[in-house]
Amino acid sequence: MSEVPAFVLNVLQYLAYAFIFAIGLAVLWIVVTYFRDKTQTESTLRRNYPVVARFRYFFEHMGEFFRQYFFAQDREEMPFNRAERSWVYRAAKNVDSTVAFGSTRDLRPTGTVYFVNCPFPTLEQDAKGPSAVTVGPYARIPYTTDALFNISGMSYGAISIPAVRALSQGAKKAGIWINTGEGGLSPYHLESGADIVFQIGTGKFGVRKPEGGFDEDKLRAVAAHDAVKMFEIKLSQGAKPGKGGILPGAKVTEDIAEIRGLKVGEDAISPNRHPEVNSVGDLLDMISFVREVTGKPVGFKAVIGAYGFFDDLCEEINKRGPESAPDFVTIDSADGGTGAAPMSLIDNMGMPLRESLPLTVDMLNRHGLRDRIKVCASGKMINPSEVAWAFCAGADFVNSARGFMFALGCIQALQCNKNTCPTGITTHNPKLQYGLDPTSKAERVASYAKNMKKEVSIIAHSCGVAEPRRLKRYHARIVLDNGRSASMADLYPEPQRLDAAE
Repeated sequence: MSEVPAFVLNVLQYLAYAFIFAIGLAVLWIVVTYFRDKTQTESTLRRNYPVVARFRYFFEHMGEFFRQYFFAQDREEMPFNRAERSWVYRAAKNVDSTVAFGSTRDLRPTGTVYFVNCPFPTLEQDAKGPSAVTVGPYARIPYTTDALFNISGMSYGAISIPAVRALSQGAKKAGIWINTGEGGLSPYHLESGADIVFQIGTGKFGVRKPEGGFDEDKLRAVAAHDAVKMFEIKLSQGAKPGKGGILPGAKVTEDIAEIRGLKVGEDAISPNRHPEVNSVGDLLDMISFVREVTGKPVGFKAVIGAYGFFDDLCEEINKRGPESAPDFVTIDSADGGTGAAPMSLIDNMGMPLRESLPLTVDMLNRHGLRDRIKVCASGKMINPSEVAWAFCAGADFVNSARGFMFALGCIQALQCNKNTCPTGITTHNPKLQYGLDPTSKAERVASYAKNMKKEVSIIAHSCGVAEPRRLKRYHARIVLDNGRSASMADLYPEPQRLDAAE
C-alpha cells in the first residue's frame, strides 16, 4: 500500500488546526454571548434564555422568505400574492400568460369584481386602439396621449439609477409616460426621451428656493425640456396621507443631494403638506401659478378622505371658471405603496380606490366638470382585472408603481427602506445594483405595459366594446354580503348634475 504524500498530510493537519480554532471561537462566542445576554436588561427572553433566545429573531426574520416560497398559497400573501406577481413576471418576460384547468380565484368573497361578457363580443377586425385623450385645454402646450397604463411616481433616490434608466427606456418603447416622483428631474429620466410627468412634492425638490417656496427660474428650466409634458402637485399619497416623503439619509448620495438641494447623508423629510396651501382656493392658485409659469398642464395627486373637499373644490372652480380647474387629478388608494411610512398610516388612513374613484368621478359629473378634469387612478393595480375595473369606474388613465417594480425584477423582499434591496431597484449599493441591467429590464418594462394594454383590451372586447376607455359601470359586477352580485351601475348610479337640478 503506497504512503500518503507529505503535502496531503500537511493539508489535513492545517485543516484540523483550523477546525479546532473554529470550534474554539464558537465556544468563546457562546460564553461571551451567554454573559452578555444574562446581564442585559433590554430583552426578557435573552435574559431568561441566554444564547438560545437569539435564534428566535433569526427564524422570525427568515420566516418571511420561507412563507413566500414554501408555505403560502398562490392567493394568500399581502400586499401582492404569488398569482398576481406571477402574471406580471410572465407579462414582463413576454411569455405565455395562459393557464390550464380553471381559475384558482375565489369569486365568493364580498367585494369581488367580475365582468359581464357580451353575447356578441367585439370582433378583432372591429377592435380599435385606445382613444387619444387631451389634457390641459387651457394650457399653452396641451398634452395628447393614447397611453392607458403609465408609470406612477417613484423618485430617483427611492429607486436607483439603473432602475430609473430601465423604467425611462421601457416607457419610451411602450409609448407611455413616467412620473418622476417628488425627487426632482434627473438626467436618467431624460436619457430615453420618454414622456415625463414632473411631480412637485411638498418639499418642492428641484424647483424650490433655498429658503422655501417656488423658484420660477427652476420651474421654467424643467418645463423647457420637451419630454416634460405635465406637472403633478402631490397633496398626499396612498400609503401615508398626512405625511411627507421620507428618504433615509443612507440613500442620499452626492448626486441625489445635488438634484434635491440637500446635504449628503441628510434625511430627506418633506413637510406633511404644502405650507402655502390652506384651502381649495390656495390649491387652485398654486395650480394656476405653475401652469402660467410652465405653460403645461397641471394637476394634483391626493388620497380621498374628507368627502367635502372635492365638493368644495368643484364649487370654487365653477365660481372662478373652467380655466381655473386642475387639468387632471390622480386619485391614489389607501393601499398604495411607498418605500417608507409609519405603519399607523399605511394600515389605517385614507379611502381605498374601490370607493374613492367612483365617488370622485361622480362628484365631477355632478358639478359638470368631468370633461374638463381628466382622472388618473393609482394604487395596487398591477393585473388586467384591476385596471379594467378602473376604466369601468370612470378613469381616463391608470398608473402603477409596484407593477413596474415587479417588471424590473422586484421579489417583494420588503427591504425598500433599508438600502439593502436584493434586486438593486431601491438601493444605492453598487454591488446590489450590478444585477439590474437597464437595457434588458427596459424590454421587460415595455413588454409589461404592452401586455397590460393587450389583456385589458381583451376584457373590453369580451364585454362588447371596441377599446378599454369605452368600458362602463354596467360591465362590472360586485359580490355583496349575501353572496349575490350587483351591477356597479346600480351601486354607483349616475348622479344628476347640480345645474340641471336647479
